Formats: sequence, C-alpha cells, structure tokens
Amino acid sequence: MAKVEPRPTWQPRPDELLRNVPQKNGTCLMYVGGSWVEASDGGRRELRNPANGEVIARVAEGTAQDAERAIQAAHEAFYEGPWGDSLAQDRAKLLFRLADRIDEHATELSRLETLNNGKPLRETEFDMADAANCFRYYAGLATKPHGQTFEVPAPSQTFVVREPIGVCGQIIPWNYPLLMAAWKLAPALAAGNTCVLKPSELTPLTALRLATWIDELEFPKGVVNIVLGAGPVVGHTIAASHMVDKVAFTGGTKTGRSIMQAAVGNLKKISLELGGKSPNIIFADADFETAVDYALFGIFANAGQVCSAGSRLLVQESIADRLVPAIIERAKKIRVGDGFDPQTEMGPIISRAHLEKVEGYIRSGVEEGARLACGGTRLSGELGERGNFLVPTIFTETKPEMKIVREEIFGPVLVVQTFKDEQEAVRLANDTIYGLAGGVFTNDVAKAHRVIRKLRAGITWINTYHPTYNEAPWGGYKQSGMGRELGTYGYEAYTEVKQINVNLAVQPSGWFSA
Repeated sequence: MAKVEPRPTWQPRPDELLRNVPQKNGTCLMYVGGSWVEASDGGRRELRNPANGEVIARVAEGTAQDAERAIQAAHEAFYEGPWGDSLAQDRAKLLFRLADRIDEHATELSRLETLNNGKPLRETEFDMADAANCFRYYAGLATKPHGQTFEVPAPSQTFVVREPIGVCGQIIPWNYPLLMAAWKLAPALAAGNTCVLKPSELTPLTALRLATWIDELEFPKGVVNIVLGAGPVVGHTIAASHMVDKVAFTGGTKTGRSIMQAAVGNLKKISLELGGKSPNIIFADADFETAVDYALFGIFANAGQVCSAGSRLLVQESIADRLVPAIIERAKKIRVGDGFDPQTEMGPIISRAHLEKVEGYIRSGVEEGARLACGGTRLSGELGERGNFLVPTIFTETKPEMKIVREEIFGPVLVVQTFKDEQEAVRLANDTIYGLAGGVFTNDVAKAHRVIRKLRAGITWINTYHPTYNEAPWGGYKQSGMGRELGTYGYEAYTEVKQINVNLAVQPSGWFSA
C-alpha cells in the first residue's frame, strides 16, 4: 500500500493565518459593496481541515438576500459608478498591484490554502505563483488592441469595438480556490466588468484574503463582491438574476445544466467549464519512464481532484504487461499524508462526503468485475482515522460500459484500458460524453499529431500531461462545457462586440423622393 508519512511536527495555527481576514464574533465576513458584512440571517458554516477533521474557521453562510445585495452593488458600480467608464490603463494598474500583493504574501496564501484545501504545500505554492501571473497577464492584455476596422465603400467608415458585458456572476470550485478566482476575476476586471464571486462553500479563505487587498487597493466599491454560501442558494440566485449579464461556472456537469436552466430567464451570457473523463494514451513506442511518470502525475496530482485528470489510461496491448505493473508499483510508493509534511506527495480528499462518494465508485468497479490492482482503501493509522485520505487506486481488466470508466470520479482512481492499434485507441478515447482533455505518448511525431487531431477534446498534450498556461485557452468539447477561459479567448468571453458605422459625408441620403 502507499507509504504512510508521520504527522508533521509543525502545524500552522488557523487563528494566525486568519488574522488578516475581517471577522466578527469569530466568524469570517463576506465582502459586499466595499464593506465586510455578516450573513443577513446571521448564519455561519464551519470549515474543517481535510487532513485531520479539525475546525479551522467559521465563515458567514450567505443567503439569497446577500447574493441579491451583492448583485445590486455590482450593478450600481457598473452602470452608475466610475468603473463602467474606467480607462484600461487604470484597470491594468490595479491588477498589476493585486498580482504584486499575491507574490508578496505567497507563503501566507499557500499555507492558508493547504489548511483549507489539504493539498501539499508544493502544489499550493505553485498555484499562488500561477494566480499572480494570471492577474499580471490580463493587466497587460487590458491595454492591447481589441478592435477591428474595415475598408468599406466611401463615404462610410466601419469599425468594431469590444465593450464590457456588465455584471458577471462567477462560481468557482474547491480544487484550486485562489487560482480559479484569478481565472474568473482577472479577465472580467481587465475588460471593465464588475463581479460577484461565489467561492466554494468548502474553500473560501484565500478568496477572502484576496478581497482584503482589493479593498486596500481602492477598487471602486461594488466592483468586486465575494459572497459565501451554498450553491443551491447563493449560486442559484446569481445564475437566475436578471441583473446579472453573464455567469461563469467551473464545476460538475450536473450543476452546469442547472445553471444553464436558471440563466434562461434573461438569456445571459454563459461560460461553463465542466467535467471530464480524459484519456491518456500510451503507445508501444513511447519513452517508457516518461510514460510511467506522467501516467501517475496525470491522475494522482491533487489526489485526482482535477477536472482534466488523465483518469483513463489507454495502453497498447503489446506493452501492457510491462507498463501497467510498473505504474502499479510506483503508485504504491506515493507518499500520502498531511499537506504540511514536506515529504507528502499526495494529500487528502476535500471532505468526508466526497471521500465516501469516491469509495462508492471503487465498490462499483469491484462489483462490475474490474480488477482492483492496488489501493481502494483509506490510509491506515492516525492520519487515516482523522483525515480524508484515500491511497492511490488503480483498476485493470475494465470494460467500456463500466461505471468507473464512464463517469467522472474526481479522486485518485485510475482505470486502465488496452487497445490494439491507433484506430482503436482513438475510438476508445472518444467513447465518452466528455471532451475536456487528453494526452498521447509516442516517439512517432507523425502519429502523435494524427491522434491529437482526432481527439474530441479542448486541451491536449504530447509526451506530457497537465501543464497549461495563462496565455492559452482552457475549455472542452461535448458535455465538458462551453466557451473558453484564459488567453485572449478568456478576455473576449467577458466582452460584447459592437459594430460602429460612421458617415463621413454628412448629407441626406435621397432615398425617398418626396
């Protein structure tokens, strides 16, 4: 089984990490209309450390009324305040300064996120740097050309400008708390929109810390609002509101459908980044050690709680007997433990409820006849008793119709499929309702490009898995969502396109004779 690491000798004190987040009576507050506020009904929620089950904070539990107040504040800031007419260079300055704050406080933020989310410090440290770079990228993009001009018959001149959409509701998940906030806020603010951000009710702490700098940097009141609370309450209110001009959501496909239905009322713009069941294809001519390494990284990074995880490993039959055992042996040696332990390589599942959901999929795999090659159990010892730890799990001898092959598990569970040739690899890879990501490992360059072009997925890799960049678009095909985030595509998703026609010869048209 996976190596069990001892409980770390040093643990941060939650009160120390939360000292910079505004609180009242021991409850972290929300940020609405430029003010720190309690929930309208006084409600609050306890947050627990996924690694040991201990309560680390109490936060306001927002209501529909709180969401409506935030939407109203964002509406006023855009339509009646200075933000709607703000200059791109002024918005850029604020975003650059916000990025600097993240860099200056990266250690504090990474520890706060590990405490709240559970992932190892080496992962949260990377996420903090990536979040700062995201704000910095869109700060730079804000002042770049975004329009078009056309050569049309005289005496007319025609050009196109991009304008902000207006009030943007943004709903983010728990697996990358601050980074997902950056992915949503940075392009929206750079384009001149106002925002109502709903972090996951499980992991709101770094978003609240971000709000303290938004307040200090003197963004106009109401430009950024952060409302806490449950998705069916706060999230639904945001998605359904006729005062919200766009809603952007990252999360499960089922919830994405609910948001689409709620958004129908005023036909608001929608961006959805949803689930995945992504194939990682390994051909016989791939570099062996590289393929083994990325097969593990593709699924066990962040304990498999990644929408683009390489959760289906497709291995060519001729090397399966050698490659799959090597992956299994390496998986057994992954060090599972508390994210504050510097030796930890894989942290806990986000919550006890999600752990039990993943375990349900494991039982289903066994019941349907797949071979449980390794894992499938909770971590032993004190950590396993207190925290939400599941050891790396691999299924072999699977069939395409099995539930573990068809559905997104969102945990450290890898299912192995085998194929004979290139044609079958492509067929199996595309045999899914999802189309978010996919990888190909081979030393045949031509074959790599043939297969990548045939994958029905929005994010793909050749001889690597997972690395993506703020400069490139993120999103999927099929039921993995609609629209794109990041890059210029992510900026354009927060803009409306306006055509402007100018008559350079101001005189009557003479169209009517009388």
